[in-house]
Amino acid sequence: MRVRPRGSKMQGVITSRREMLRAMAAVPFALGAQDTPPPNILFVLSDDHSAPYLGAYGATWMATPNLDQFAREGLVFERAFTAAPQCVPSRTALMTGRSPVAARMGRFSSPLPPDIVTTPEVLRTKGYYTGVCGRYFHLDGVVNAAPTTADVYERNQMRTWKNRVDYLNISSQGPTPQLFEQFLEQAPKGRPWFFWINYNDPHHPWDAGAGKVDPAKIKLPPHLPDLPGVRDDLARYCGEVERADRSFGEAFAVLRKSGQEASTLVVFMGDNGMAFPHGKGSLYDPGLNVPLMARWPGHIKPGVTRTLISGEDVAATFMDAGGAAIPKGVSGRSFFPLLTGGRYQPREYIFGARLHHGNSTFDATTKASEFDLSRCVRSSRYKLIYNLTPEMEYWPVDSGRDAGWQEILAAHKAGKLSAEHERAYFQRPRTILELYDLEKDPGELHNLAGQADLKDLQQTLMAAMQEKMITDYDYVPPVLNEARPQPAATKKVP
Repeated sequence: MRVRPRGSKMQGVITSRREMLRAMAAVPFALGAQDTPPPNILFVLSDDHSAPYLGAYGATWMATPNLDQFAREGLVFERAFTAAPQCVPSRTALMTGRSPVAARMGRFSSPLPPDIVTTPEVLRTKGYYTGVCGRYFHLDGVVNAAPTTADVYERNQMRTWKNRVDYLNISSQGPTPQLFEQFLEQAPKGRPWFFWINYNDPHHPWDAGAGKVDPAKIKLPPHLPDLPGVRDDLARYCGEVERADRSFGEAFAVLRKSGQEASTLVVFMGDNGMAFPHGKGSLYDPGLNVPLMARWPGHIKPGVTRTLISGEDVAATFMDAGGAAIPKGVSGRSFFPLLTGGRYQPREYIFGARLHHGNSTFDATTKASEFDLSRCVRSSRYKLIYNLTPEMEYWPVDSGRDAGWQEILAAHKAGKLSAEHERAYFQRPRTILELYDLEKDPGELHNLAGQADLKDLQQTLMAAMQEKMITDYDYVPPVLNEARPQPAATKKVP
């Protein structure tokens, strides 16, 4: 039984959420043309994992045989983007189908609000047995909270995930196969299940025990200067991706052994991008573009798609797969029809939000790695970034002390960086608006904002961002000056 928090205001919230779940449970599940029962759902999430760092995405310098085989048997998404370039807000979207702004998850120290309904809760209304295991999933506040914070959690009964799922085990990556096996043993026979596995890899720090690829063989992206420390950091990062691949193989073996492989939709995804410059903590593609692959034998036709997918879409897809009604307030768009060959209307845009990172306080020495505010909108070809704290000194999230960034700093001080990399990391203040043609400039190094020939395009993207900010009840200043007439947007943005 769910514990009702003290205080009339919180009680009202919980009651409202219960009513919503009851209403969803009353919606009958309509079977498809072949009366296919809803699948079990296994969601495996790697941590800080950018595309293209898998063999299936073209990383020929590393060995990821398990995920590569999985990709050959399923649908590979080349344009999947998380809703934020950080763990907490990204996972908020993945589990709720809402942007982290709309779900009020802008701080690492705040648990998910109790009135925001999650995927496992929605699936439980359709009879699913649900669970979470592995590294901390980041949606129940700080794991080892300081006394003051822990007291706030307790007095206000803010930790809610023990009531949102049937099975909850926070551990590390190592025992996840055994925990998955335990979950399957506890799952009631005849009921579908939803299980979310969280990996540590390839989150920083990149430990030597994971292995290391040959630094000389790595293909560097254009946003990273070719320095020995950068290559060495990437080699250790790729070693952790390889270990995640081995862990995935072990988890998949558990599924196969259980005899439920044919009735299970398996989705593998990264939670946000890599902890490198231009990656985690930024709204450039390496911070948002992650691997996403889905497999369900006999239902998903293997292949590759360049359809735009948002992190907000994952929750809606799982709810749809389970035959549940999508709760009010969910902005995600289910791509379950795309997986199974049904009618699907692709997105024109994906959106991203950069919010506070970590649990550090703010002072005169705080850098952008810890606090930065920005928003973005991306079409298939163009991206617009809106920087709201351009004075913050750039610093990569998590990896600022590693050899790669330290060598970039040394090259900057010695005047040996290219003009592109100087602008990318050391221009201060940064420009408030950044516009990139991703076909011509995949490294997002040449800002086109303000160019006369792209005025209408920029205005169209700003209008799309403005709409998202309004519908999400965003708290940052508007990107459009609506006091002045704006040109009508008559063309779609490529």
